[in-house]
Amino acid sequence: MKYKEFSVKYEDSGNGTIEGYASTWIREPDSYGDVVKEGAFARTLKERWNGGKGIPLLWAHQMDNLSSYIGTAEATEDEKGLHFLAGFDDTSEAQRVRGLYKDGRLSKFSFAFDIKDEGPVELDGGIKANELRDLDLFEISCVCVPANDDAGVVDIKAGRRNSKSDEQAIREAIALLESVLDDEESDDGEDNVEANGAPEEQKQSNPKKEALLAAIKAIEEEE
Repeated sequence: MKYKEFSVKYEDSGNGTIEGYASTWIREPDSYGDVVKEGAFARTLKERWNGGKGIPLLWAHQMDNLSSYIGTAEATEDEKGLHFLAGFDDTSEAQRVRGLYKDGRLSKFSFAFDIKDEGPVELDGGIKANELRDLDLFEISCVCVPANDDAGVVDIKAGRRNSKSDEQAIREAIALLESVLDDEESDDGEDNVEANGAPEEQKQSNPKKEALLAAIKAIEEEE
């Protein structure tokens, strides 16, 4: 089994998704002296992955470690290379990895494969390389280091919430804060009317309350 690395890029949705290219058809040898021929993944996507669906997303190729299974990818060949879209699982391991990509501390990916067909090829300028023509794809992994710098991320999407329990806790906190604000505003209004004989709308604004309401509104808009 062999491995190749590639770069990725990031953005927000659900538990987090990442999108990019696991390999490209660029005719420049990578650090192993390989180039990948267009169509090299067509057979394996059809036969092994039901048209490109359900490819395991792992941490560092750890196939024997269940907790390293952190998501699932779909992949297709297009005019540039092997395009993939992977979704992170709602687990602490997956969300930790997602956070590292979101922060920019990780930016590389890798995929595991076996070679079914390859051969020597001469590229422009007389450059010699090994052409990979038919590959078996086993998994895509999040890693720290790339063989082909041209293979990179189109989009990374980070989940808004790490889990449903986090989301529920935030909603309950918002409801409690709103309840406290409503009670305080009601008390302030009564005090103002009794003391001044003026309606609540004429009392002076409270900057702390306004800031808290703005924060609540911002959180709700993220939902």
